Amino acid sequence: MSTWEFAFDAWLVVVLIWLAIRTLSEARLFKSVVLFIALGLFVAFAWVRLDAPDVALTEAALGAGITGALLLDTVGHLRGRKVPYSSAERDSQGKASASDV
Repeated sequence: MSTWEFAFDAWLVVVLIWLAIRTLSEARLFKSVVLFIALGLFVAFAWVRLDAPDVALTEAALGAGITGALLLDTVGHLRGRKVPYSSAERDSQGKASASDV
């Protein structure tokens, strides 16, 4: 293994660890999903470096592609939902709360 290959593999490991930490620690859902998709693509690239192109293709298709699309769709549905009233807001609007029943 040449020095350049070792340096590239070390860089890939650092990027994978950084993406994993950022994906798990991100508070905003959309950004977390985008980081998850990027993580899946870099994992697929790591599988290519390990001479496993079949696993890399599966990881890219499932890990980044289908799962990423489903997560983005879910985030889109969550953003369209209305936030329910709190009990204090319901009481101030004259609606019955659970304690009134």
